[in-house]
Amino acid sequence: MKLFQHKISILALAITMLFASCESVKNSNNTQKGVAGGAVAGAIIGGILGNNLGSKDNAALGAIIGAAVGGATGGLIGAKMDKQARDIQTTLPGAQVERVGEGIRVILDENAINFDFNKSTLTTSAKGNLDKLIPVFNKYPDTNILIVGHTDAVGSDAVNDRISLERATSVRNYMSSKGITATRMITDGKGKNEPLADNATEEGRAKNRRVEFAITANEEMVKDAEAEAK
Repeated sequence: MKLFQHKISILALAITMLFASCESVKNSNNTQKGVAGGAVAGAIIGGILGNNLGSKDNAALGAIIGAAVGGATGGLIGAKMDKQARDIQTTLPGAQVERVGEGIRVILDENAINFDFNKSTLTTSAKGNLDKLIPVFNKYPDTNILIVGHTDAVGSDAVNDRISLERATSVRNYMSSKGITATRMITDGKGKNEPLADNATEEGRAKNRRVEFAITANEEMVKDAEAEAK
């Protein structure tokens, strides 16, 4: 109960800070208002989401929060990420899309990118769904994509660590073969260490055999946002 109350207090404080910040830019022009509001909202809400979703224990969330720039530049980056997140959700409704801070977390579980037990080979349906996402990634070339593979809890740590990385690598190789610049993509494997669902059931294990994307601004996007902010 105390933990719940603590989270509510933090949220209330964040909302208060957000409205106070909005008040401080009332006399600014429309562009300044949008950037300032977006920067404050992104920083506050992104921080709350990161804490509540366990960013310290999730590679994708940790990468997004670690790449944050902040300030007016971060607000402009966040606005661009809003558009990309909407495009991803529209293009692939089966994906779980979360806007966090200045980036995007995309969870591709069995509804989007499914893997058979102990396998890292992309299924036909998985390739079809990646084919839908690739045009979106090409539309926004100034982003980096961290691809993180995951497994269920069956088997040894050594085997699961290997398979999770192979799953991420399979996705990267496929997207590269379809035109996504390879240098934009980094792979990681977390084995069974970051489950989304209960590994005690087959349904839960299927959800845990997944990949996640962490989409962040690359140097070019940051430079463009810095120039625009000035």
